[in-house]
Amino acid sequence: MSRKIRLAIVGVGNCASSLVQGIYYYQGKSEAEYRGLMFADIGGYKPSDIEVVCAWDIDARKVGKDLSEAIFAPPNCTTVFYPNIPKTGVTVRMGKVLDGVARHMKGYPSERTFVLATQKEDELEDVVACLRDVQADVLISYVPVGSEEASRFYAEACLRAGVAFINAMPTFIVSDPEWGARFEKEGIPAVGDDIKSQLGATILHRTLVQLFVDRGIPIKRTYQLNFGGNTDFLNMLERERLSTKKVSKTEAVTSLIPYDIGWENIHIGPSDWVPWLKDKKIAYIRIEGEHFGGVPMSVEVKLEVEDSPNSAGSAIDAIRCAKLAKDRGIGGPLTSISAYTMKHPPKQFPDHIARQMVLEFIEGKRDR
Repeated sequence: MSRKIRLAIVGVGNCASSLVQGIYYYQGKSEAEYRGLMFADIGGYKPSDIEVVCAWDIDARKVGKDLSEAIFAPPNCTTVFYPNIPKTGVTVRMGKVLDGVARHMKGYPSERTFVLATQKEDELEDVVACLRDVQADVLISYVPVGSEEASRFYAEACLRAGVAFINAMPTFIVSDPEWGARFEKEGIPAVGDDIKSQLGATILHRTLVQLFVDRGIPIKRTYQLNFGGNTDFLNMLERERLSTKKVSKTEAVTSLIPYDIGWENIHIGPSDWVPWLKDKKIAYIRIEGEHFGGVPMSVEVKLEVEDSPNSAGSAIDAIRCAKLAKDRGIGGPLTSISAYTMKHPPKQFPDHIARQMVLEFIEGKRDR
């Protein structure tokens, strides 16, 4: 059992930047100084036990660069909270493009979108060979929303290389019964799908909805409007790429409502791209209901948060749980950590129950 977690990253964007910065930020800190974490210790693994051993991207400003440089290259625009990343010795490789670039993004300035690299793309056998050569334990996929083929490409590579897979994006893989069965058959842990930020719009919306349900307030209608200025929001301006994202975010909320409020009474999804916001995300949430005697009531909330560190706060736990499962010989979709850190897990649970499930998994009282 290794006390290091050898991590592979696909997509060296804002989320990867925050994750890598966080790994170094928590190095040398005591558990008392582990502020901003949901779990300080997961089966003996601390955040600083994660070591990135390989990475893929398709942007010319990142491919061929050391990871320590690539995480700060354009179009990344997230907060730099740990700027002094030492040379990692990990050179970013050219990934497989497939459907990883939205067509409309070519019409925007290069500093806000992709500059497609010209190097030879890694084929499936190249990715598998690399994962084996560096002895990767876990791969986390940050391919852009709508990259259905690319998501499955890296999932397939994990299956062939025996590497635990974390799907941070809304392509339904871990929650798909056929894919889930494949990971279980091969004895490979998988966490997914679509990462749920540490304290983002989805978890806040779910908490408010659960409050309405628990307090006997029938929900009549609700919306969640999100906008931001990073490349993710720009990518999602192409509505055709949003189908699984919208399903994922909507089901994350409706799964907690024990009755049907009608499709026309719920709207959840990315709404627009505002360039000057950069990695800041703003969400407006409204829930309308009826309390005692059928009297109308409503709640409105505005959330403002830096998007990518919020994601990294969940990713750092998913990665450690995936490695812990691998140590214990547990394969297939990990129900507990998926329910706690993902919007579209194989099975939905209220968040307080999912947290308890994760604690039981860490303690060895639950296999998944």
